[in-house]
Amino acid sequence: MAVKILSVDDELDLEILLTQYFRRKIRKGEYEFSFAHNGLEALKMVLERKDFDIILSDINMPEMDGLTLLTKLNEMRNPALKCIMVSAYGDMGNIRTAMNNGAFDFATKPIDLDDLSRTIEKAIEEIEFIKQTQEEHSQLESIKGDLVVAGEIQQAILPRQLPQIAEIAEHVDLYASMTPAKEVGGDFYDFFKIDDNRMGIVIADVSGKGVPASIFMAVSRTLLRATGMRGVPSDECLTSVNKMLCNESVDSMFVTMFYGIYNIKTGVMEYTNAGHNPPYIIRAATGKAEALPFSQDIVAGMFDDIVFTTQKLQLEQGDSLVMFTDGVTEAFNTNGEQFDESGLEKSLEGMANEKAEDVTRKILNDVNTFAGEEPQSDDITIMTLRRIKN
Repeated sequence: MAVKILSVDDELDLEILLTQYFRRKIRKGEYEFSFAHNGLEALKMVLERKDFDIILSDINMPEMDGLTLLTKLNEMRNPALKCIMVSAYGDMGNIRTAMNNGAFDFATKPIDLDDLSRTIEKAIEEIEFIKQTQEEHSQLESIKGDLVVAGEIQQAILPRQLPQIAEIAEHVDLYASMTPAKEVGGDFYDFFKIDDNRMGIVIADVSGKGVPASIFMAVSRTLLRATGMRGVPSDECLTSVNKMLCNESVDSMFVTMFYGIYNIKTGVMEYTNAGHNPPYIIRAATGKAEALPFSQDIVAGMFDDIVFTTQKLQLEQGDSLVMFTDGVTEAFNTNGEQFDESGLEKSLEGMANEKAEDVTRKILNDVNTFAGEEPQSDDITIMTLRRIKN
């Protein structure tokens, strides 16, 4: 596209000089000149067209001088519009004022057209750079807006309430929270009804951050939910999900998962831990919190020939199972210290027989207090299940 140049000068001779000197660029469509004879006329043209790239303006003109025009153009706050001021060589005071007020460059009369040509080319280079920067900024703003929407969608697909089954609500108190480190995250949790006595519960952490992790998170959640709702044992479920994830995985992404099948009537949970942080049990009888044994099973999504194993735990009335991702224990404070398991265990002190929501919020508040002004570096997900009825 042609560079649009507006020449503002009350001397008509300049119009002839410019069109003659730049005739080849004008014929090739590289430059497009317009002409005004005072600042007021020029300002009207700029307001009407709004597509000028360069204003070549005399300083001393009737009705509105060049310095006033420059002030008005500055008020438009268009960094891609460049002003080159023209005045007599002896008018250096006004030229200096123009440069201090934001003019791109200046030329003195009588105009050296070769020098003016180089000045215009220099202005064009900066205009192109600014326009490219503006375009990139617009693209980044668009991406940022998309990420905000993606984050909202991601939060929306996570379950907010227990399945609306009276039998489950009588036996289970469950609450979960997910706080992504970026607009979108790689953590997720889920719970769903398998049959009248059993429900599936999962918490997981995808490797990496941002958009790739969020996409892999959505795939992992979908595969696990679809497989788990068939009622297969937890080890078979994760073995099957792992094979499917290995077929879909790119850039060596993987996911740690804790998947449990909880019997609401007996309080027994059959579970498989694929490289995830061991949950804690808060025993109602003693008030103590104890971590489940470390799992020997590795993460899902890396090796398709892995066969996962299953374990069992028993929740008594009032016992709580606290599941979390490593964004909790690996949270840092401004001194470079980690919250780690000792911080979590301290948070769990005195939380026996407390509601699942209170336990979850207590941990999250303690992590935030510990981190202080240190930015969150990882997604933080916490889910607490409490047995409320035998």
